[in-house]
Amino acid sequence: MSISTDIPPYQNASLSIDDRLNDLLDLMTVDEKAAVLFQDMIIMGQDGALAPAVAHFDMLSNPDLIHQKKMTHFNLLGPIKDARAAARWYNNLQREARKTRLGIPVTISTDPHSHFTENVGTGFEADIFSQWPESLGLAALRSADLVEKFANIARQEYLAVGLRLALHPQVDLATEPRWVRINAAFGEDADLTSELVAAYICGFQGGAVLGPQSVSTMTKHFPGGGPQKDGEDPHFAYGPGNNFEYHLKPFKAAIAAGAAQMMPYYGMPVGTSYDEVGFASNRALITGILREDLGFQGIICTDWGLVTDKVIMGQLMPARA
Repeated sequence: MSISTDIPPYQNASLSIDDRLNDLLDLMTVDEKAAVLFQDMIIMGQDGALAPAVAHFDMLSNPDLIHQKKMTHFNLLGPIKDARAAARWYNNLQREARKTRLGIPVTISTDPHSHFTENVGTGFEADIFSQWPESLGLAALRSADLVEKFANIARQEYLAVGLRLALHPQVDLATEPRWVRINAAFGEDADLTSELVAAYICGFQGGAVLGPQSVSTMTKHFPGGGPQKDGEDPHFAYGPGNNFEYHLKPFKAAIAAGAAQMMPYYGMPVGTSYDEVGFASNRALITGILREDLGFQGIICTDWGLVTDKVIMGQLMPARA
């Protein structure tokens, strides 16, 4: 029996990843390449169907996001209450992606789905998933083994419904008691946080390196940009001083553990030797420290809405840059 070679090299599984990737890049238009550099929000349709346009989320329909905007990376909004419906939606979305010119598959990411928090911008109730303590509760156990066990179970649940990228862990240090997102951190201890983030990443990846059964993690918010002036969080419109190196410790540990992706935050360094420029646009921090000093070679992804305004459920979310 002969094997047909009437397929483009990028679809030929017998070739190396580099060869397939280079072939695909040569075939992509500028618009297609630009779209791959972004990640948009998306919602599921009813009972696993593709979702229509949703005005109160200022969101196009699922097909339009894929065909009109040429997007391939999406952040899933909202709770998941039916695993079978979620899996059907994911499969329907991939079928829609196959209809595009190059048939590039889509990747679905999510904020935490394994706890009790319900916040459209930071996390969702567990619902069908197993429910665990928030990261602060996991830290109170002071057990890297249990954190890895949690992450490994969450990894399997994510994979079952098509979630391949975790927009977490959050390892900003809770050194500011007024900060609103302490529950999603591992506390104020940099050494404990460093130990637990390594276990967290290993559990979600299913090992030290990414593989077919991995869920990639996005460690945030580099370089420890969560708690800011007066305890405010720069995630919101109303909103590390001389402790910079201490806040950086967990990110060094995450990189050593094989972290695949990093997310800087909306804030900026204040009272340091670095320019007071937003973390995501700060060359000294992103290129100088993260890339060159720490040797991170993975994906760097800004937080959402950095350069675009959006209306979500009637609330204006202005561009945070």
